[in-house]
Amino acid sequence: MSLPQGELEIVGESEALERESRAAAVPSIVGRSLWSIAWRRLRKDKVAMAAGAVIIFFILVAIFADQLAALYGQNYRDIHSFGAGSLLDPSTNLPTGALGGISGTHWLGVTPALGQDILAQLMEGARVSLIISGLATALSLILGVSLGLIAGFYRGWIDTIISRVMDVLLSFPTLLLSLSLIAVVSILSKSPIVRFAIIIFVLGFFGWPYIGRIVRGQVLSIREKEFVDAARSLGASNRWIMVKEIMPNLIGPILVYTSLTIPNYILGEAGLSYLGVGVPPPIPSWGQMLSDAGNYFQVDPMYLIIPGVVLFIAVLAFNLFGDGLRDALDPKSTK
Repeated sequence: MSLPQGELEIVGESEALERESRAAAVPSIVGRSLWSIAWRRLRKDKVAMAAGAVIIFFILVAIFADQLAALYGQNYRDIHSFGAGSLLDPSTNLPTGALGGISGTHWLGVTPALGQDILAQLMEGARVSLIISGLATALSLILGVSLGLIAGFYRGWIDTIISRVMDVLLSFPTLLLSLSLIAVVSILSKSPIVRFAIIIFVLGFFGWPYIGRIVRGQVLSIREKEFVDAARSLGASNRWIMVKEIMPNLIGPILVYTSLTIPNYILGEAGLSYLGVGVPPPIPSWGQMLSDAGNYFQVDPMYLIIPGVVLFIAVLAFNLFGDGLRDALDPKSTK
């Protein structure tokens, strides 16, 4: 028995609505990019996320060091070693009170000899140390990525020359060369800016072969992939292939290298300052504070312990975050 035309139309519309409702009930499959997958894996790593929060904290302290010092009510330049406001014992030039002069006004105590606030110096030192390590890392990345990319892509005699330069730089006694170079420049110029530039150059220039070798090895593998051959068959130039096809595949290793290199350069700057050829006083840095504190360790251990703990936490945070980032970006990782 056939239905009238009007009823057929009603039945057809109801079936269409029912199909649309069933289709809407089925969740659509949305593809995720590699970066979203990496971020999802990184978020699951609680240690890496906690380390990232510590890194952000130090960066914010470095950026807003002046404002934080103003709120705190102390300045790293202020000296409290003489007069009615002296915070030092006149007979020993050591902080009065327990634990290096820690009080409600000076939360982490004051330095011997000059009575400067340690917390204010740490905040300013964070800025100095992060600026030096950040710029040195940027110099290493620029040289290492560009030269490693060229060496791995073109190979041949270009690769041979760049690789031999890397080998020569890696064979240099970097510490001794850094000490001699900075010492000579310090005699020729007393400008803090020149000293900053030399420290950044020494750390960054002698560090680029490490990332250069990593990039070269990655490029040697990537240049043989099918998508590179496809781009070349379509008439893409070598520059286009290097910038548009190969470079995006190097972002992961570069990010991991950056997160692991910054703490090394923080320690490098601290080591140079500890040896007396780093940041010139009265500009504070974590290494300079450790160098000064070494003279008072037996009588005022807090002056050495506090900057040492801060430096340890900062370096550990960068290393833990770098490890987590490496695992998140590694598709073969089981974490």
